[in-house]
Amino acid sequence: MLFIQLFFTLISFFIPADNNICRQPNTSYKDGEKIKYSIYYNVIGIYVSAGKAEFTTQLSSFEGKDTYTFRAIGKSNSKYDWIFKVRDVYESIVDVKTLLPYQFTRNINEGSFHQTDLISFNQKAKNATTLGNTYPTSDCTYDVISAIYAARNISFDNLQLNEKVYLNFFLDKELYPSYFKYLGKEQITTQYGTFKAIKLAPLLVKGSMFKGGEQMTIWVTDDANHIPVRIQTPIIVGNIKVDMVGYENLRHPLNSLVELTQ
Repeated sequence: MLFIQLFFTLISFFIPADNNICRQPNTSYKDGEKIKYSIYYNVIGIYVSAGKAEFTTQLSSFEGKDTYTFRAIGKSNSKYDWIFKVRDVYESIVDVKTLLPYQFTRNINEGSFHQTDLISFNQKAKNATTLGNTYPTSDCTYDVISAIYAARNISFDNLQLNEKVYLNFFLDKELYPSYFKYLGKEQITTQYGTFKAIKLAPLLVKGSMFKGGEQMTIWVTDDANHIPVRIQTPIIVGNIKVDMVGYENLRHPLNSLVELTQ
């Protein structure tokens, strides 16, 4: 029941250099942005609140370089903490121009399980170092958090229906190849409101909680912010739904919002 970790893992994808997305300048977010999500779990036909997540963006400095620090914090619903308490923090430090990561940290606290990871990326040498060991990567290798922010700069208007955009990301000592499929545009009504949205289906890596394939769907705002407003996927037992429920300091007006939920 690692809802928060599942949320972070499932929405992680990035775009390779041959699609002209790698190292593309940031046009979608700015310093001080904050986006809040609610996570719901459905096992008997009813969605119940399982937890919350918050993503923040801050200008920072790393080893003398100008950087962004992306931070994602996940918490289980406090009234269920006695069953399974989750307090996770993911952080990625990226170059402010290329948006490629220098360092990724993950602090997992889920029930009795605790784990802290640190990955150092050498983009020039195409490798990543963690736990004293160095592993080969590829050009434009992201971690699971920087991948989300890099993908927000995609020009979706240039994609054809069902076109696949291929990707790789590094996690747990491995480089994962994947892709997402562009499924067009539609309106989606969430806990926050009704949005004009871009619909995507990422290829999932088979794991202990979910089957592989294109079973997950992501809707991002059809405006210059490209914020994920809903994520939905089946898992081994039940379904997960994630809705955007609040935001602060967006770079652009939220023009995709049709109406607020009453």
